[in-house]
Amino acid sequence: MYKRKKGRKFSHKGSYQSFLCCLAENLVLRERIKTTQARAKELSPFIERLLTKAKKNDLKERRILLRFLSEKATQKIIEEIAPRYKDRAGGYTRILKLEPRKSDGAKMAFIELVK
Repeated sequence: MYKRKKGRKFSHKGSYQSFLCCLAENLVLRERIKTTQARAKELSPFIERLLTKAKKNDLKERRILLRFLSEKATQKIIEEIAPRYKDRAGGYTRILKLEPRKSDGAKMAFIELVK
């Protein structure tokens, strides 16, 4: 029986994982990025899992974070961002919808880390 694959298909070359890693790294470094709604919806659970790992702050979790993020982004997520959410059980990101892009009509959105 045919089963659908989880997630969206984005038209880009390279792996899907590296695409999400680049988006996640930009979100960690800037704390707010403008992207399409589809990308923001795919990025949200990915970054939430990374933030949950960063809250534990042990060697194993740090090495897992280094697989997905650069050293600079990993340091920022562990030292600056994760302590903000120590009492929070989840829901670290917010997606704010914007007006469509003028060139192709794509639905746009801001994805940001909740303060």
